[in-house]
Amino acid sequence: MSHRNARLTAAGRRIVIDRVLSGRPVAHVAKEMGISRTCAHRWLKRYRTHGWEGLQDRGSRPKSCPHATAPAVAADILAQRLAHREGPMDLGRRCGVSPRTVSRILARAGMPKLWELDPVTGQRIRAGRATEHRYERATAGELVHIDVKKLGCIPDGGGWRAHGRSEAVRGRGIGFDYVHVAVDDYSRLAYAEVLTDEKGSTCAGFLSRAAAFMAAHGAPVQRVMTDNAFAYRLSADFQKVLSALDAKHILIKPRSPWQNGKAERFNRTLQEGWAYRQPFTSNQNRTDALEPWLNFYNNHRPHGSLGGKPPISRCNQPTD
Repeated sequence: MSHRNARLTAAGRRIVIDRVLSGRPVAHVAKEMGISRTCAHRWLKRYRTHGWEGLQDRGSRPKSCPHATAPAVAADILAQRLAHREGPMDLGRRCGVSPRTVSRILARAGMPKLWELDPVTGQRIRAGRATEHRYERATAGELVHIDVKKLGCIPDGGGWRAHGRSEAVRGRGIGFDYVHVAVDDYSRLAYAEVLTDEKGSTCAGFLSRAAAFMAAHGAPVQRVMTDNAFAYRLSADFQKVLSALDAKHILIKPRSPWQNGKAERFNRTLQEGWAYRQPFTSNQNRTDALEPWLNFYNNHRPHGSLGGKPPISRCNQPTD
């Protein structure tokens, strides 16, 4: 395989040298081979200095790189990644280097992406490639994605995440928490509540409170996107709240959760940053930790798709 920037392969370079050695002008040989005269003279000089071996590819790595990241800094970045499972922006701030430098060091070390890891153990459990196609609305509040994430309730004293997988602490059969989430498409501003079910009246109440939160932060709701769950599609209470907001209801295509991708992606961020970030000793402890985490997510956490800024930076804050 030739060097990726090379015009000729090693065999092509031999042809150049053979034709020049046969007595033909360098300019004529360069023209018929599709290279510049400078390039032809370079290979001729390489041949005269090193012989036929000189026509082989050489590495393009410089002999020295005085501005390279120190090995100790690179090792610290890798150690911090293993310890905290954070992205380039958070690691860059933690280690005092740029996010781009962190990305290069992680890629060079073959570190997996965060979305490939189990949020609890940090082990790599997913394969595949994230999509490069992105979309977003033009203004805050133009489209809000809504979804529900079920989480198993935690028995008092902690479940298997705190004590291991033993029957005595597994908490089987004690039910679920229903985490209702709303994410603004443009700003990624998020609102979430832990509720007891996903009935139509419950979803309607959540939508009303989520819309009030969005409006208070400069993102008045104009459209709402949901999946085809009964509570969204056929609930009179939910449709009543939509009418009161004068918001259009958009249903995704059946069995196509990726169309509501921003809510689905936020669900994973929610689990990694809040629900599974640490072992909780009770259900109430986990619920109490949600609001502080949401405040961090909306106001302080750097977002990769927002240029390293938090979601609140894209909202049109009302002025007094």
